Amino acid sequence: MSNAPTNRNPPPSNRQLLILLGLFIGFIVAVLWLLNLLVNGLIGMIPLSVEQKLGAVIVPVYEKQAKPSPTQDTLNQLLDRLEQKLPAEQQKGRDYQVLYLPESTVNAIALPGDAIVIYQGLLEQAESENELMMVLAHELGHFAHRDHLRGLGRVLVVRVALAYFLGDAGALQSAASGAVEAIARSQYSQSQEQEADAFGLMLLYDTYGHVAGATDFFERMSEKPGANFAFLSTHPAPKKRVEELERLIKKQGYEIGTRSPLPKTLK
Repeated sequence: MSNAPTNRNPPPSNRQLLILLGLFIGFIVAVLWLLNLLVNGLIGMIPLSVEQKLGAVIVPVYEKQAKPSPTQDTLNQLLDRLEQKLPAEQQKGRDYQVLYLPESTVNAIALPGDAIVIYQGLLEQAESENELMMVLAHELGHFAHRDHLRGLGRVLVVRVALAYFLGDAGALQSAASGAVEAIARSQYSQSQEQEADAFGLMLLYDTYGHVAGATDFFERMSEKPGANFAFLSTHPAPKKRVEELERLIKKQGYEIGTRSPLPKTLK
């Protein structure tokens, strides 16, 4: 009779390992889902006054790079025209402005504090006033849905919310400082982009009475797949956006009118 010791704790089988792995992945997914719900709830509770305090730290960083110029003045005049068509709740307590940065980056950014950054590289891609207005209207759509706060990232949003509810001004200042870097690498989801596009399209129609030029900028980018556009790193594929915009235009019955040329100061 053999006296060899028996292994009372045999190693787990492959099936057991797969089950454990599945449970672990499911747990991570559930945590991320709950965190996303928490962040979305917190964003809705962050008052405009706190957003303005964030902007007081973030916007000056970009203002230092954006020197006053006829180009920036004209961009703000275009923005004013769009702002007049905004719903009343999107105008109350807001002070929208455009900051024009003379850099080759092809991008536009919505900042906490009601500022829209337009880079020279993007302006150089625009061929009509209408398509530039669509870009501005799209960014206003991000403000309307508070996507610019979601773009700060889950951790920063939680920090901002906690700082507000706890009345910790120092923590709010620290969170705002971290937000500057977060904005540079923020990226919107496909659903956020579609909502901002739909909002921008509506605003474009309300401003002109038609939506000529609404898809031009995105169509042009889709034809340059090899181009190093920062806009493409923070926004989804332009080809899909063009298709969705065309679907919306058809669904809403928007008229396609005549494009307006760019103002001389923007050429």
